[in-house]
Amino acid sequence: MADEDKIEGRIHGDQPDADKDGMGMRLIYMLLIAFMLSISQTVLTVLTVVQFIIMLVNNGEKNARLADFGTDLGIWMAKAARYQSAASDVKPWPWTELD
Repeated sequence: MADEDKIEGRIHGDQPDADKDGMGMRLIYMLLIAFMLSISQTVLTVLTVVQFIIMLVNNGEKNARLADFGTDLGIWMAKAARYQSAASDVKPWPWTELD
């Protein structure tokens, strides 16, 4: 399976069955995830700057570990957005596996 197929499946693939939370608990989870999304945006910004500096120094060569982390972070953000928008009842990590 190609990396693109794996990523596509992780973002848009079948979601595991999840118990529906009451509206009060969902609100609490949504607030926590909103805070976590805010932090993840800051992490992504720092990662972007660091990766750009590395690419400047290394004649355009990216740091593969940072690129992979960015991919995982993006997938987490997509899953969090699906929960926040009620497209899915599956909560993102740390409540479920990161994949």
